[in-house]
Amino acid sequence: MNDLKTNRLVQAFAELRAAGKKTLVPFLTAGYPDLAGTRAMLEDFEARGVRVAELGIPFSDPIADGPVIQSSYTEVLASGQRTDQVLEMVREYREGGGKLGLAAMVSYSIVFRHGVQRFLDQCSQAGVDAVLIPDLPLNEAGEVEKLARSRGLANVMLIAPTTQPPRRLEIARHSTGFVYYVSIAGITGERDRLSEATLAAVAELRTHVDLPICVGFGVSNPATVAEVCRVADGAIVGSAIVHRIQQHKDLPPAELAARIGAFVSELLAPVL
Repeated sequence: MNDLKTNRLVQAFAELRAAGKKTLVPFLTAGYPDLAGTRAMLEDFEARGVRVAELGIPFSDPIADGPVIQSSYTEVLASGQRTDQVLEMVREYREGGGKLGLAAMVSYSIVFRHGVQRFLDQCSQAGVDAVLIPDLPLNEAGEVEKLARSRGLANVMLIAPTTQPPRRLEIARHSTGFVYYVSIAGITGERDRLSEATLAAVAELRTHVDLPICVGFGVSNPATVAEVCRVADGAIVGSAIVHRIQQHKDLPPAELAARIGAFVSELLAPVL
């Protein structure tokens, strides 16, 4: 069985914890506006001090994504891009020296269609570090976690604010890499602040779970990143980044990466 201690994402969180630091986890829709742009942004983020990023693999029926991310998925799928091309881009990023810990957010329907073991093999061979399957049934999570671990992959699970406490701990038990805490019961989108109830729930979860906890949904500016990182190990920012990509998607990849990277630097500032 492979040891996750050599996993880039796991190593990143271990090193951050040892240094007493928290982190930003930027989300990108893979292939939006194109795969060259995605790779350029990953490289730019890494140069700015990002340690871990999330790549959303577009699919036609996103579960909890708001209109900004849904729109980006629709555009990518309309272009004809497919999952194998995303994994090839990740492979090229690794061959170019890319060191970010990468979590692939992917629908279970895509995983199932490829075949679970084949899909995990492809992710591992391409250089993905973790899979995040938001619609993975809990009764299948143990098997997926075992199969992922045997390939050196972490299996990131999501906990919602509506999840009951015993189930939260069961979900965390099947998570590796980090636990993704969903800050709101609803869809992704930009919000000015998070509720005290959310922050209290994350603090409570921390008393039971030693695994890193990252909070996503609604985290959109430096203030909310700082707020989240008072109680969590990382803040995941998606819609705010994808929205800015949408505004500048016609720029060449290097210019787009610099423009989005400047915003990511603002988000990173509270945790550097």
